[in-house]
Amino acid sequence: MDLDRARTLLTTELAELGERERFAQSRLAEASADMVGDEGALGQHPADYGSEVNSTMEAELSVGTIAEQRRRLIDAVERIDAGTYGRCAVCDHQIDDERLEARPEAATCREHADTPVVT
Repeated sequence: MDLDRARTLLTTELAELGERERFAQSRLAEASADMVGDEGALGQHPADYGSEVNSTMEAELSVGTIAEQRRRLIDAVERIDAGTYGRCAVCDHQIDDERLEARPEAATCREHADTPVVT
């Protein structure tokens, strides 16, 4: 894949991720505020409290998932800068363009797609 195209795809995804991150952070703030209401857990019906706990957990998961996605995108931009973008982190073979087009942050070839890569 052309490195300029890869950089464009990655920076576009980072910008879109920024919007999702702001939304997830506001959701988390709202969910956390609901948990610390005037009554607290003692004045609530258990089902209502359970719903609030679930909302807070979902918001925390969203924030964590977005942070991980951001880290992978930034790592890919750093690989472009280092000259290693498009090479599998496991076997050092070229990653095919179709895979990079679909997942420009991919650090591994299809063969090693499920292999964990420590960065």
